[in-house]
Amino acid sequence: MAAEEQPEEQQPEPAEPEAEPEAEPEAEPKAEPKPEPESNPRRRLTVALWPPRLSRGQVVVATLLMVLGFALAVQVRSTNDHNQLRGARQEDLVRILDELDSRQQRLLQEKTQLEQSLAQLENSSNQAKEAQEQTRKKATELGVLAGTVRATGPGIVLTIDDPQRQVKADMLLDTLQELRAAGAEAIQINDVRVVAGTYFTDTDGGVQVDGKNVSAPFRFTVVGNPQDLTPALNIPGGVVRSLEKQQARATITQEQKVVVDALAAPTVPQYAKPAAK
Repeated sequence: MAAEEQPEEQQPEPAEPEAEPEAEPEAEPKAEPKPEPESNPRRRLTVALWPPRLSRGQVVVATLLMVLGFALAVQVRSTNDHNQLRGARQEDLVRILDELDSRQQRLLQEKTQLEQSLAQLENSSNQAKEAQEQTRKKATELGVLAGTVRATGPGIVLTIDDPQRQVKADMLLDTLQELRAAGAEAIQINDVRVVAGTYFTDTDGGVQVDGKNVSAPFRFTVVGNPQDLTPALNIPGGVVRSLEKQQARATITQEQKVVVDALAAPTVPQYAKPAAK
């Protein structure tokens, strides 16, 4: 027998590669909601109310309401405190009373300290004012002596007529010395202020006082006590008699108020300095 032909074994077909899954399309971004149009009623209300526009009347009413509310709150608190005190024990009331007394004492002490401080400040202020006044007064007095300020007061006016031109510098100096010895406080000869360093010189044209020419009649304007100045000039052998010997005539007039208004230029000492105490 012929051998039966065995059927050929079928080779399995090669498996096809699996197709890669397709990528899912990306989700489109969601559109943001569009803002509501200005015609929205809520939007219009917000725009109308903010920022607030307050009138003066509204501000006044609001202030009054705040004050009223504060007063009511204080009243309620006071009422509550009163009710608490009514229900408090005797020991608590005594303690509260002691605290109030202590607080009152502290306030009284503070008041006393403040009053003392005020009195000290006022005293210091008064002392400062008094010191300033004393300084000003002293400066004025020194100015009178130095001839840098005007002087006024009771005094005399001595007028020396010299028709023969016999009055010399030494006679005017003697007159000045007599007036100073009698208590003269401010002196003016014609338009020259007399000071501590005043000097007299004879010249061909007459007499000079502190380098300024003065001519007859010589007029002494003197601030001082007239009752002391006049007798000092009229003593026997004094100024008036000496002038009469030179054919000059002296006239003395006592006045309740004379004015010495000529001023001397202030000088700065070249060598003298204040000495240490």
